[in-house]
Amino acid sequence: MSPDLGPGVRHTGDNGPMRYIIIGAGAVGGAIGGRLHEGGHDVVLVARGAHGAALREHGLRFTTPEGTRTLRVPVAEGPEEAAPRPGDVLILAVKTQDTVAALDAWSSAGGTHPDVAELPLLTVQNGVANERLALRRFARVYGVCVWLPAQFLEPGAVTAPCAPLTGMLHLGRYPEEEAGPDDVIHRIAADLESARFLAPVVPDVMRWKYAKLLANLGNAVEALFGPVGAEPVAGLLARARAEGIAALTAAGIPFAGEAEQAAVREGRMGIRSIPGAPDARGSSWQSLRRGTGSIETDYLNGEIVLLGREFGVATPVNEALARHAKAAAREGRAPGSLTPEDLGV
Repeated sequence: MSPDLGPGVRHTGDNGPMRYIIIGAGAVGGAIGGRLHEGGHDVVLVARGAHGAALREHGLRFTTPEGTRTLRVPVAEGPEEAAPRPGDVLILAVKTQDTVAALDAWSSAGGTHPDVAELPLLTVQNGVANERLALRRFARVYGVCVWLPAQFLEPGAVTAPCAPLTGMLHLGRYPEEEAGPDDVIHRIAADLESARFLAPVVPDVMRWKYAKLLANLGNAVEALFGPVGAEPVAGLLARARAEGIAALTAAGIPFAGEAEQAAVREGRMGIRSIPGAPDARGSSWQSLRRGTGSIETDYLNGEIVLLGREFGVATPVNEALARHAKAAAREGRAPGSLTPEDLGV
């Protein structure tokens, strides 16, 4: 059964308006889909379970600094309902541990368009493993570096607290050797910028994604021990980041510096306090809070562990963070249930 796409929605070819299929309409996917929908773009949110049911029945309850509203965005459970076709753009926004299952489902979808694997696919995800996974199955892969604080804590509801822009999304072709003139990615960037995102098209998107990887090493710290700021939690985060920089340097992997990142964000996006909304927390904290049973730490801290083992750099803090975060998710522990001393490093 196809989703109820509503009146006036058009399906067009490569030269017409694009339809955005958001595969994983959680915090990041829901915020991007909500903003694109508000900007007048064709959007389908892909969600299952209680979240999908809430979106179908009640719409997306979308909260930003402007307030809370309900968006009646079309919803599909999977590729069969969404029926991908020419002119669609696939936005992959699931956690990395769910990437392979999502890619397998969508790359093999026939529907009314047998060449789904030829559609442009954007990896709007943390970590640096998704692009290679996607390229095994899709011919047109674009990496996206995601700076988009957002909350998804209950079915059907997403909060995006940044203003004046909702987020910053660096876009680039993957592999980067393909990063020549590309009308598709520039059109996507223009649509995102019309929907309150900064969306620069860059020739070195992975340099930005590795910088974000370093920032995301704190996700496990926050999830396990609570807000980062005071000692000894801040010191633990500094040690994890130092290991990350050492591993990337040993591997010869470039990454954008903190000053460069701050210069791009300055004055464009800042977290605002929203009355009645929860405090902004990272994606790993949200995974423990929702009791999902899984966490993306293997592809954040675990990526640094992998590089350390490949290039002879000791990474004991990141190894311990990855191990304890996975145990916390598996055992259903609440966020903030450990102390830094429990890490044993």
